[in-house]
Amino acid sequence: QVQLVESGGGLVQPGGSLRLSCAASGSISSVNAMGWYRQAPGKQRELVATITNYSDFVKGRFTISRDNAKNTVYLQMNSLKPEDTAVYFCNAKIRVIGKLYEYVYWGQGTQVTVSS
Repeated sequence: QVQLVESGGGLVQPGGSLRLSCAASGSISSVNAMGWYRQAPGKQRELVATITNYSDFVKGRFTISRDNAKNTVYLQMNSLKPEDTAVYFCNAKIRVIGKLYEYVYWGQGTQVTVSS
């Protein structure tokens, strides 16, 4: 069984920073294509960033990074705005030990609230 567990969300004032973490664990053969998505109330889930791509609304403010040894992806969020308020989800394509194909896994989400 594979799990993605996010952490680091919370309440922050506009202009502040947060760092999200997402660790993959379980019977993992390889982890590929890790990224972050978010979903605000009443809106569809949207891409925030992958290792090779950032959505326009976070360029210059958010930085994604990955620690391959720990199967962990991070999202450093700076200059946060109220419109960044959402549940942030981690996503990864993972090949499970003994399986030929990789599957997409999602974390449970972590709430980020930007408010004064």
